[in-house]
Amino acid sequence: MTKISTSIIAFNQADKIEECIGSALWTDEIVVADSNSSDDTAKLAERMGARVVQIPITTFSELRNSAADACTGDWIISLDSDERCTPELRDEILALLAAGPKYDAYYIPRRNFFMGRWIKGSGWYPNYRQPQFYRKGTMRYTRIIHEAVVMKDGQPIGKLENAIVRFPFQNFEEVLGKANRYSTFGARMLAHKKVTLWSALGHAIWAFLKHYIFKRGFIDGWAGFIIALGNFEGTFWRYAKRYEEIKAWPRLKVEPVRRDNPPTG
Repeated sequence: MTKISTSIIAFNQADKIEECIGSALWTDEIVVADSNSSDDTAKLAERMGARVVQIPITTFSELRNSAADACTGDWIISLDSDERCTPELRDEILALLAAGPKYDAYYIPRRNFFMGRWIKGSGWYPNYRQPQFYRKGTMRYTRIIHEAVVMKDGQPIGKLENAIVRFPFQNFEEVLGKANRYSTFGARMLAHKKVTLWSALGHAIWAFLKHYIFKRGFIDGWAGFIIALGNFEGTFWRYAKRYEEIKAWPRLKVEPVRRDNPPTG
């Protein structure tokens, strides 16, 4: 019988991990790759029956690859802690395996729920990331962030019809936190690029326009604007952090001030 593993990456996701695991209880194994969370993520995951492996995060690609390596199933479903498998997707996957898969990896559409509504614009539906259902050993993740994949022998990738549901942000604080966290990783991808204030601002403005205008984020009201603004901020700070690295500004040095210091001037 074909064994299915669920691979979940998580860091300080105690408020999300239980529902994520709960949506994958139909699979044969659930592996949570925790990056040394300081909250109860690992404890709650184990309570739900998942096997927790501690994997320090260097890049998101290495994290996902290490999480996949820890799985023992023939096929792997890759989830983030803000994603949920649906009964419809479960049934489609089981039927696919029973009939014999045509491909070794499949994209899965995602439906995003944010600010109390299903997002229809912003490029968020149908929203795909890397293939999320694949035969173990047939693909590897690459790049530091916003991972790409390399298929063994260059094989094509299929698409499933039923969606994963995703709750990307619970509040605006998470929007800001993700922009900060991801921009730190993203700055490493600019190692060989010239960065100026104007290039940072130009890329940020384009990120806003792309999501709000060209990907029709405006049809989602406040939510669409916040998504575009979050992309503006994340992009700007990515370039700004790289500029900071290039400049390596020295710290201001201040001598100790004592009562008996001689006057200056």
